[in-house]
Amino acid sequence: MTVKKCLFPVAGLGTRFLPVTKEIAKEMLPLVNRPIISYGVEEALASGCEDIVMITGRTKRSIENYFDRSFELEDILRKRGKLELYYKMIHISEMAEILYIRQREPLGLGHAVLCGETVCKDDYFGVILPDDVFIDDVPVLSQLISVHERLGGSVVALEHVKPKDISRYGIAAGDETEPGIFRLTDMVEKPKIQDAPSEYAIMGRYVLSPKIFPLLHTQQAGAGGEIQLTDAIRELMKTEPVWGVVYKGRRFDCGTQKGWLRANIQLALEDDELRDVVLEIVNGNK
Repeated sequence: MTVKKCLFPVAGLGTRFLPVTKEIAKEMLPLVNRPIISYGVEEALASGCEDIVMITGRTKRSIENYFDRSFELEDILRKRGKLELYYKMIHISEMAEILYIRQREPLGLGHAVLCGETVCKDDYFGVILPDDVFIDDVPVLSQLISVHERLGGSVVALEHVKPKDISRYGIAAGDETEPGIFRLTDMVEKPKIQDAPSEYAIMGRYVLSPKIFPLLHTQQAGAGGEIQLTDAIRELMKTEPVWGVVYKGRRFDCGTQKGWLRANIQLALEDDELRDVVLEIVNGNK
């Protein structure tokens, strides 16, 4: 695989989940049996990435602690004979090599990616926004890497969205060169419906050229007064191909309370041990 590093922007304040996220990282909220962030890390590793780069903030120590060893807990589990849990705890700490870099100011997704320049400046790298949890036999990041290896250039994941949702996302347009694969020609962050170049939204997965970093250095604040990654990718299109791939799989939006709750219910219904509990509650049974 050509993409060995994956960057995770996780410094956001998680205001949609306050007050629970006042001291707990949003990415550490549970999604059935493990935290949200774990799904993204597992996807990156399954896609061939070896180095994980977390762009964190002051309130994100719980992420670091989760992927670190917990010797006291491990010792208790071992002494109590709970060896399955014991080895599972060790596995979490050995999943990947993880580097943590602080984003000192919340200046937007583009700025968060720029914080990873010293680590990712030499090669193409992946970006995973952990709020978007994807479930598929072939990891979505791996789908993008496959297109990058075959066609070159940068790649983003696309999803066709309803017109009412357009203003929530970065919207991309381009020429379809193969079924589900577009050579992108335009990209706008959170446009009004009448200004949107298409109904294809960028969804939380990227393979980016290191050429993005000089563009981010000079990028002016865009939508919301933040440095937008979308604006820099739009400039990148002028010098190299940028592809949009309509991903295969299911996406759960865990960036809002409603989306997170839906994801938990849906995945619990698919779990043999939890399905009956959910159905009992839904059906009003005691």
